[in-house]
Amino acid sequence: MDYTILRDLAIIIIFAKFFGLIARRVKAPQVVGEIVAGLLIGPSVLHFVDQSEFINQLAEIGVILLMFSAGLETNLKDLMRTGFKALLIAISGVTVPLIGGTLLYMGFYGFSEPGTSEFYTALFVGVILTATSVSITVQTLREMGKLKGEIGQTIMSAAIIDDVIGIIVLTFVIGFKNPESNPGRVVISTVLFFAAALVVGWVIYKIFKLADMRYPHTRRIPIMGLALCFFFAYIAETYFGIADITGAYVAGVVLCSIKDSDYIAEKMDTNSYMLFGPVFFASIGLKTNLTAIDGNLILFCIAFVAVGLICKIIGCGLMGRLCRFGWHDSLKIGVGMMTRGEVALIVSQKGLSVGMIGSEYFAAVILLIVVSSISTPIILKALYGADARRAKTS
Repeated sequence: MDYTILRDLAIIIIFAKFFGLIARRVKAPQVVGEIVAGLLIGPSVLHFVDQSEFINQLAEIGVILLMFSAGLETNLKDLMRTGFKALLIAISGVTVPLIGGTLLYMGFYGFSEPGTSEFYTALFVGVILTATSVSITVQTLREMGKLKGEIGQTIMSAAIIDDVIGIIVLTFVIGFKNPESNPGRVVISTVLFFAAALVVGWVIYKIFKLADMRYPHTRRIPIMGLALCFFFAYIAETYFGIADITGAYVAGVVLCSIKDSDYIAEKMDTNSYMLFGPVFFASIGLKTNLTAIDGNLILFCIAFVAVGLICKIIGCGLMGRLCRFGWHDSLKIGVGMMTRGEVALIVSQKGLSVGMIGSEYFAAVILLIVVSSISTPIILKALYGADARRAKTS
């Protein structure tokens, strides 16, 4: 055994937690601090830790656990009753950034024909922009007492559907990237996977429901859930050619409606918080190649952030207006949906692992997360403040 692995893990955990706490103090997402820690201790700056196959594999497990937790947090009842408006807003909120990101990459690096590797790289940049993370939006709306209003509920519902659609789009794009694949085979494999997951998932849900009734709030339930997560991830990747994170997400959705789903999520969070989460987010920093950043890439990063923010506002906001929300409320919906977080990083990591993007593009994703996380609460508060001022003068 190479015992330098233990030293590297100790360094990663200490730096990740320290900078994560600093990020939280300055009202930024904790994951941003953990990524910064990875940048500092990696080859780009201090060179304390080198990338290794072991760290990469731990990071991959971290990704799988994060997507499993995301599935567990999905509320199927809310998803079923969100209504047609939230569905349309989510679809538009995925489609516009997907097109915008694809055109952005082609504008910088040249237009390419469908089917080429460059075309799929451009398409994948668009996929990264489809992800929405509304945790900061939810917290902002909660502080203002607006979370349970129509706008707050619409944003939350659309974000849930947005994640589901984004995972499906990711699955298709990765499938098309395989040189041995063809569109028909990718579509058939994807449909078969979700059909099998629906049938097998229903049976597994019933089994877990019975076990949960017989052994409520016991550790065997999270242990069985973790095994299911890994099993679905393995089956998805090995037998259907679907991304392992899609399998993990579906496993979480299967268990999200049992009584102890929160208990399972709590135990998964413990694993992620202690080890796998810090390793994953720090590994993003370790893989980010700062030496490859030149003037053109800096311009791309700035444009990437601008397109990422504007496309969500346009896609979700205009659809909100078509769904008969007022212009001001539609703008709130668009702004509320523009935050990015862990899912964007997870998608980027998957793109790197299958060779669809280079590590230098992580800088653009990190910048988007930081800017959207800071700007969203400020703009939302300004929009609601304008409502309050208008109400006083009327």
